[in-house]
Amino acid sequence: MKIILLLIIRIYWLVFPQNKRRKCIFKVSCSKHVYQITNESGLSKGFIALKYRYQNCRTGFHIFENHIDGSKMMILPDGQLLQENEIAARFFSYS
Repeated sequence: MKIILLLIIRIYWLVFPQNKRRKCIFKVSCSKHVYQITNESGLSKGFIALKYRYQNCRTGFHIFENHIDGSKMMILPDGQLLQENEIAARFFSYS
């Protein structure tokens, strides 16, 4: 079954060119992340990663500056905080 999920992701990569895909808020794209987790840890962990990314890689996130060290952080819809090194670089192009 793990092979089926990996195959679906590979087909997604072939069918939808990278410039046509929805932009991910995470540094590692959602499809790459789910592919890596599934490949390394199996189908159940892959589905958990897919569910997490699906629920959090959407609108409703907020970027803010950490006043202690000046780094950028992102709060996800589920309340989790991402550090600057986990956030896609496109959010910092204005810096």
